[in-house]
Amino acid sequence: MADKDLKKLIEKALDMRELSYAPYSHYRVGAALESEDGQIFGGCNVENSSYGAANCAERTAFYKAVSEGISRFRRIVITGGTDNEELQYCSPCGICRQVMREFCDPKTFEIILARTPDDYRIYTLEQLLPESFGPENLL
Repeated sequence: MADKDLKKLIEKALDMRELSYAPYSHYRVGAALESEDGQIFGGCNVENSSYGAANCAERTAFYKAVSEGISRFRRIVITGGTDNEELQYCSPCGICRQVMREFCDPKTFEIILARTPDDYRIYTLEQLLPESFGPENLL
């Protein structure tokens, strides 16, 4: 992976964070999902006053991609933090990790937690969701 490609993906996630709808938590999250063929799908968190109807940035990006016929992915960048504060390393929630597991190889799919284009951490899905249950368990 070329460093400039990763920086571009991080910038997309940062841009998506700006589109977040987070009037309750004020915790804004952006995601940029890269498919195996290099397409990029952005997502942001969308809160709802009934809380349970909210959707995370990561799932927004995955659902966007799947609705466009894409179901094989290479990596995702996640950016997040509260309004007017320094960004944090924003790790995906359990539901988002399980959605990733549905479509991604846990050994190779990369989850990049970024604060800036130069400050990030890279994990595999397997590291963040060990001993996982996936589609192959049902086949």
